[in-house]
Amino acid sequence: MSFRASSSICSSRTEFEDTNISSETTNRRSFIQASFTASLAALTTSSPLPASAVVYLDPAMYGDQENRVSTVDSLREAVRRAILKNPELTSSFYILSLLDALSYDTKSGDGGPDGRVIRAVLGAKDNGPYMANLKQAATAIVDAKKSLKKLTAITIADAVAIGGASSIEAIGGPVISVQLGRTDAAPDLIFNSKLPLTLFDGSASNTDIIQAFRRSGLTERELTALISCLYTITSDVKANGGAGALKKNEKPQYRERGKMGRMSEFKKLSDEDIEAELAKDGMDDDDDESYTVSGDDGWYIADSFGTRDQAFGARTGSLDAKNFNKYVRDLNTFVVANLTGNKQGKSVKASEPQTGWVGSLLLDADIPSAQSWLAKYSTSNLNYQKDLGIAYNSMTQLGAEFTGGKYENLLKNKKRKTLNDE
Repeated sequence: MSFRASSSICSSRTEFEDTNISSETTNRRSFIQASFTASLAALTTSSPLPASAVVYLDPAMYGDQENRVSTVDSLREAVRRAILKNPELTSSFYILSLLDALSYDTKSGDGGPDGRVIRAVLGAKDNGPYMANLKQAATAIVDAKKSLKKLTAITIADAVAIGGASSIEAIGGPVISVQLGRTDAAPDLIFNSKLPLTLFDGSASNTDIIQAFRRSGLTERELTALISCLYTITSDVKANGGAGALKKNEKPQYRERGKMGRMSEFKKLSDEDIEAELAKDGMDDDDDESYTVSGDDGWYIADSFGTRDQAFGARTGSLDAKNFNKYVRDLNTFVVANLTGNKQGKSVKASEPQTGWVGSLLLDADIPSAQSWLAKYSTSNLNYQKDLGIAYNSMTQLGAEFTGGKYENLLKNKKRKTLNDE
């Protein structure tokens, strides 16, 4: 919808009517001609320039609730499969969602979570370990979209946001319900040149990272929650053996007969059990032919069956709702030691291996409130998860303009809620 042209016409007519042209010197024909000329001039000289990109968000895009749930679960399953094959991709899915959202520029109104990051990553020439993992995660999202297209459609922008939330859930973090309905960016739009794709590989300066968050309109409190989560993901994947984490997944416990559960939870039958059952049925099992199944018994099939904790099977990490701030506590201990050491005149390196660039970032004097929020998250797991959920949803809706019936009427032009509004 465009109201600029019509408003220009109205303003031009008003200007015309306000002019001091006497009725004696202006007849009907000259009035119409002058009005038409003024309107034409307004359209040609004041016509709007090509509008900057907008991330339109229509919450009703996927139809009824059942269809939305099916779409989200299918995407989450695809992400979980990719993570189980290579747990190091856990942080990559999260980073993709960060980069896509941080591409938003509050001054220009361009960028935002519109899926452009996928094209940028897949087109990057860098093939180092960090970028290679990003490309693998991006490819998994594209493949999932293609597969889903056979049944239902999903935008790349929504897939990126869901993928980031799924990475948090994969290590035992909270289940974040992502707002759906983002439109994808037009093919000719390029990714924000001010935002390097390597922002979170450890090579960027603290200033670059802080400016990226500020440029997109995020607060220091939101920065702390989101960066702490990235640190949590990378630390937990490293602690659980990285690529070997898939083999460490424990099989679900056996359930009693008559209880609802997964097929994989039932006790595996031995050869003796099978022979006994065949004997009961009077079947002869002396034939030379036998059933053989290729592969191993460690197959994993992800699905959405069960409670939130059970959905998609075993998780790749060792965290849960009770200890999700485990690594945040460690990070806070390091930050406090640095601050105390600096006050006492002692030199403590902020680039200790256990904290990496995140420890250095959260110690930066340019974001002093980050240390107080980190301290709060280290002592209150509930506050950490709550702030993370709000910050993630806020981040994935940066620059979004709601459209579509009641949602447009309720939410359009509404000021973004931040964590500091509480």
